[in-house]
This record gives sequence, C-alpha cells and structure tokens, in this order.
Amino acid sequence: MTSRERILTVLQGDLPDRVPVTPFIQEEFLKWFYPTRRTLDRVETVVELASELSFDVIAKPNRFMTPAFFKRDHLNWRVRHETKREGDFWVSRLEITTPDRVLTQVSAVPDAGVATAGVMSAVRKHLLEDEDDIASFTRWLPLADAEAQQEMRETAAAWRRTLGDTGICAPWGWAGVFNVASDLWGIEQVMMAPYVEESTYQTLMETLTRGMMAYNVPLIEGGAEMIGLQGHMANARSVSADYFRRHVAPYEKQLIDALHAQGAFTVYHNCGFARALWPCYCELGMTLWETVAEPPQGDNGLAEAKQEVGDRICLAGNLDQVCFLKTATPEEVAARSREIMRIGKPGGRYLFACSDFLEKNTPVENVKAMIQGALEESSYDA
Repeated sequence: MTSRERILTVLQGDLPDRVPVTPFIQEEFLKWFYPTRRTLDRVETVVELASELSFDVIAKPNRFMTPAFFKRDHLNWRVRHETKREGDFWVSRLEITTPDRVLTQVSAVPDAGVATAGVMSAVRKHLLEDEDDIASFTRWLPLADAEAQQEMRETAAAWRRTLGDTGICAPWGWAGVFNVASDLWGIEQVMMAPYVEESTYQTLMETLTRGMMAYNVPLIEGGAEMIGLQGHMANARSVSADYFRRHVAPYEKQLIDALHAQGAFTVYHNCGFARALWPCYCELGMTLWETVAEPPQGDNGLAEAKQEVGDRICLAGNLDQVCFLKTATPEEVAARSREIMRIGKPGGRYLFACSDFLEKNTPVENVKAMIQGALEESSYDA
C-alpha cells in the first residue's frame, strides 16, 4: 500500500497492511530540523521531511483557518488590519466596520522567526464584547466570496498534487464552533452564556455553524481528504459531559455531519483532558480523535480508549513528545514506540503519533528511533 492508501484505509474503518506512522509536523519542528531554511511549508517541507525520515504524511496546513472575510472587505463589512512589532511579539489589530457597529480585536503572537506562522495567537481584546456586538456580527457576517472559494479550491488541489501518494491533506478549516466562539467572545463569556444569555449564545453558535458548513466546502472540492476541527477548549477539565452534550455537541455534530456529507473525513483535535467526554466524541461521529494524551498532558489511556471507543472512532497517539521524546535515549524511545504500537494496533482504526506536534529541541535521533520502533511493530501480517 502507498501511504495515502494506508491512511485512507484506516479512516474508512478497514485494516491496512500496517499501522500508519503519522507524526504531527508543523513549523516549530521544521525550523529545528532545517535551521537555515528561510521559508517553511506544512505540505512541501513536510513531504521532504517524510522522504528523509520515512513516515506517512497527514499534512495539516493552516492557511485557511482565518477566513478571507477577516482579511478583506465584503458587502457591509469593511476590514482594517494592522500588525506591528512590540518587543518580542507581533501584535495584530483587526477592525471590522458594519453598518451599525465597529468591532475590534487585538491579538499577539511571539516572534518565532520563520516558524511564527505555526504559533497560535493569544487574544488580548475579543472581537465581541456584548450582545449588541454579537447582533451586528451575526447580522452582517458574510460568506466566502467567489474569489476566496476559488483560491481555496486551487490551493487544496495544489496540496493534493504535492502530496501524491505520500499521504493525505487534512487542512485546519474555519472549524470548531465552540473554539471559534471562545476566540471571538472570550472563553469565560461563552462558558456562562448558555445559562445567562441563552438566546445570544444560540444565535452566535448557529451563525458560526452555518458559516463553517459553507466555508470548508471548497477545500474538499479541491481535494482535501479530511478537515481539521479545533476542539480543545471544551475539554474534560473545563466542561462536564452534560454541558458538552447540551451546549457544544449540537453545533459540532451538525458541522461534522455536513463535512462528511461533502465526502470528507474529520479530525477533532483535543490534545488534553478528554476521558469524561469519550462517549460524547462517539456521539459526534467524528472520523478521528487526536490525540489520546496521557498524564500529565491529558487524562487518557490508549488501552482504555481502544477498548471503550476504538471500535467507533479512529484514534491517534500517544507518545509523549513534551518530556519523554526530548529526554529519553533512542533505545528507550524505540522501546516505548513499540509498546504503544502493540496497544493501538489491534482491531485497526489507529494511527501512531505523538500526543501533539513535534517540538523544537527534540533530538533528531530520538525522532528517528520513534519512527523506526513504531514501524517494527506496525505490520498486520506479523
């Protein structure tokens, strides 16, 4: 099997020739591995890295996580965007003017050089601060225009051509309703809103869901096999299963179902605490949950997750890349990778990976040992 066939077989719920070995690679590790590069790309550079290290690629470009309507003007929606350096940070100010409101957001991201594009920004001032802001936002929020849709299709098609048989493309879309709502309004406001501002919460969540259902379609039409949804804010440390079912799941499930109806798989990202939400994840119907992070990063166990939900959703994980992969010997890394593979492999629906993206300061010899150790136990013929 090719890497692409292997990964797609797993996502379809069937057994491939072996378990795919799919480390999550983004700019931070690429900069560490290629320190003299002046440009890095989550598709092209990752394919190059895969040819050197021999792994299966799930490329996760983030180019379209921020929609075009947050970057340029649309009807009744004027956008002004400014970014400037403040100390060690890049600070961005976004101003959106609608017919009845001026909405302003300020965010900051540390300067990581060529890897800055892979760093998640922190919001200092949220775009939406009160009921009137939300009313204006939901009233005037545009859909992606024809220019943006064409750019998304053409870019996704180019990603597909670059990947070839080395793997699949799973771009982060404008997706993950609760996460996006939290970025726009603030996690504290969103958490409490179902109890104190229920109608406002429903209006915002319904508007975002409809927008996301339409927004991600051109990526799928262009050839993206899977769409990434951010789901880490509604994790098992911040919400109960009951809260999740009542106030998060109805919107996420509608989005997931819509993406599946367009022919794409879905990957739902929560790299932390999730144990109490496992049944909810099955109810959402996601294709893949990443990642089954163990303590201290999360509260999950791969063996238990395989037993309880592994027959209904695919799982990715779960070697600790934060501490273990950086400090263990190559022999210890290889042994741990073989152990994880023996746990995850039975029954299929499993992708070997770390508990999140590979980080800088990770010894390259350990990464090689991780991949080789996992491959040694990956075959379904053994």
